[in-house]
Amino acid sequence: MINSSVYLKMRVLGAVDTAPGKTKLERLQHVGNLTFIDEEGFPRKFTWRTIQTWLWNYTNRGMFSLQKKDRADKGTRRKVSPELLLEAIEQVLPSFHDPHPKKSHIYKACIERGLLQRERVAPNTFSRMVNDLELLKPDSDNKRRLAFSKQFANQMWQADTMFGPYISTGNSGKSQAKLIAFIDDASRVICHGEFFLCETSETLLNAFRAAIYKRGLPEQLYVDNGAIYTCKEIMLTCARLGIILSHAPVRDGAAKGKIERFFRTVREDFLARTLDLSSLHALNKAFIIWVEDEYNSRTHSTIQMKPIDRFGIDLKRIRFMPLSDAAEEIFFIEEDRSVRADNTFFLKNIRFESSSDLANRKIQVRFNRRVFDPNKVIIYYKQQRLGPARPVDFVANDRPPRPVATPDTSINTNTATQND
Repeated sequence: MINSSVYLKMRVLGAVDTAPGKTKLERLQHVGNLTFIDEEGFPRKFTWRTIQTWLWNYTNRGMFSLQKKDRADKGTRRKVSPELLLEAIEQVLPSFHDPHPKKSHIYKACIERGLLQRERVAPNTFSRMVNDLELLKPDSDNKRRLAFSKQFANQMWQADTMFGPYISTGNSGKSQAKLIAFIDDASRVICHGEFFLCETSETLLNAFRAAIYKRGLPEQLYVDNGAIYTCKEIMLTCARLGIILSHAPVRDGAAKGKIERFFRTVREDFLARTLDLSSLHALNKAFIIWVEDEYNSRTHSTIQMKPIDRFGIDLKRIRFMPLSDAAEEIFFIEEDRSVRADNTFFLKNIRFESSSDLANRKIQVRFNRRVFDPNKVIIYYKQQRLGPARPVDFVANDRPPRPVATPDTSINTNTATQND
């Protein structure tokens, strides 16, 4: 049974919101008939009851309840130990003339010699343990890499960070700039690249936001296992936008060959020039001109086209960020908070209150973690946006509500009497 990732589940739940149907059941049944493509490129379908369970968990327990929980005994062998299995294999291997015998033949030899018992280790269990523990793996293992490319633009972006030149920061100080860049796998177009003085989740989200607004939404984002690429903000942002977040194997930079090759071009072409390094703004201005006027606009040796022209071929199938006043909140971090009986809650040691009655309920609060603004704390409750929270004004709350003005009819009555 293939487990579904949290990103695939979020894409399925996102389809429920826009599915046709007058009732929730009709929308769930409609999505149950749809086919989704998972991270490995395989088609997947889910029953409406499964989707209903995911939706309940997400609504009541949050996004991280959708993650597959491992068994408590995962990785342990309940009937045979790895040491016993390895000892049995090492005893029967010298009897084979073939240097690479089949696992089935090794298993049969172990059973015949009484080294293993079938009731304790079934053939399938033996084969699975040998593969998992790599008991027959040769000492040297060279990965076989194949050149590949996605079929359409925005099917996958690759992203990474490159350490660049030292920039003047004033007062005779210098700091090394870091380039965060996104490249489209199919067209080789640079979706966005920008130098920053620090490598944080905030700078990553700033670059990612700019790339999305310029080139649309990717289906998959392929990154390494660096701290900023595994932070909570990028995970939440990708899940909200229906983007599959994939990570390359640890210590395997060659897996992101396209972005690494672009960084090499940056070093050999752009950074080899005489640049104005007096400020970060001057460096980024020159870099953007070089990317758009030269790199994206000249023929790429692999695809034999200009990257920008290849990207334009698939322009009709690219989805862009929906226009909304709450678009900025997609990139915010989200935390749960319990609302008190007086309709207030604490965040960053500040007491907030909600304009809606949420007393004794658990809510989700979105905010910018790096640049915290008390006026941009947004309340969500059961996936519904309820608007911004506001810091408690105790003096204003102490004032009684202003009475509603009522028409004064006494003057009209006196006037009518005099007229009579």
